[in-house]
Amino acid sequence: MLRDRLRTSAILIVIVLGLLSLDYSIRIPGADGVWLLPLLLFFAIGTAWEIAVMLAAGGQPVRRTVAVVGATLVACSAAVPFLWVLSADDYPKNCPVGRLGWIVLAAAAAVFLSLIAEMRAYGKAGNETRGDAIRRTSAAIFVSMYVGVPMAMLIALRGLHAETTAGRFGLAALVTTILVTKVADAGAYFSGRALGRHKLIPRLSPGKTIEGAIGGILASTVVAYFALAYLFPALLARPADTTTVMNETAVKTGLSALLAPSWVGAIVLGPALAISGMVGDLAESLFKRDSGVKDSGNLLPGLGGVWDVTDSLLAASVPAFFCFATGVGGP
Repeated sequence: MLRDRLRTSAILIVIVLGLLSLDYSIRIPGADGVWLLPLLLFFAIGTAWEIAVMLAAGGQPVRRTVAVVGATLVACSAAVPFLWVLSADDYPKNCPVGRLGWIVLAAAAAVFLSLIAEMRAYGKAGNETRGDAIRRTSAAIFVSMYVGVPMAMLIALRGLHAETTAGRFGLAALVTTILVTKVADAGAYFSGRALGRHKLIPRLSPGKTIEGAIGGILASTVVAYFALAYLFPALLARPADTTTVMNETAVKTGLSALLAPSWVGAIVLGPALAISGMVGDLAESLFKRDSGVKDSGNLLPGLGGVWDVTDSLLAASVPAFFCFATGVGGP
């Protein structure tokens, strides 16, 4: 078991580092993050499929293919502006949809995709019960939104301040989000084992403790500080003492000025991602218990399913985007 976990973890780390290195070294202006799309597709499709399978195991009617297609559609929607760049054109700056608007449009499309699938199949099966079509539609829409929107926000996070920082700010923000979120998991685990006395939510996850949660938050805050103080300056080629250095092109004011210092950003970012990541972890536990399954899947030997890897990141992606968009990291 441990051997499988280490082998799978090593393979994942090598793939992630390889794609990040490619994304860093070969930049396509206007399509920052395009090299990471295969990784996003793998996690989006894998997570959506496992949730759909889990819903079916729990007795919930769901069209798995519709749910996965909807989630993939929404997840990739933030990359629609890449099409202009890859076709040797510039994405129009005055486009009323903007960049985040594609996520809204894709979400609406996913909803109607689910409805159309039910319309086509309605009445053909002889063993239908009242409400099955509504439950299947609701299940497919839930999977599409729960997986698709957070994944799309990771693409949007990668593209933050791309024009003014040569794409480096978004890369630093994405790496920091992954590090801070995953360190929270590790910090909660080890501090919980060493100091855990009071259960957090034993009905969902008997192993999680309040002490572990506090340890995870503290670990995330420390890692967030070092990432903001050293990783961001390294990637953006600016002095490491970000608490005293002003923006080179404009004087920061308001919320941006408040959140720009590394220690302030860490105090905001660390707890926000740690707590939201715990919510995502507990959400998976809720589904497992309600569906009567032990693991979300077995695609990743030793680690379990794909959802076991993405659970905390799904919940942390939206808070991460808002933190970095409002001034954390001092673009």
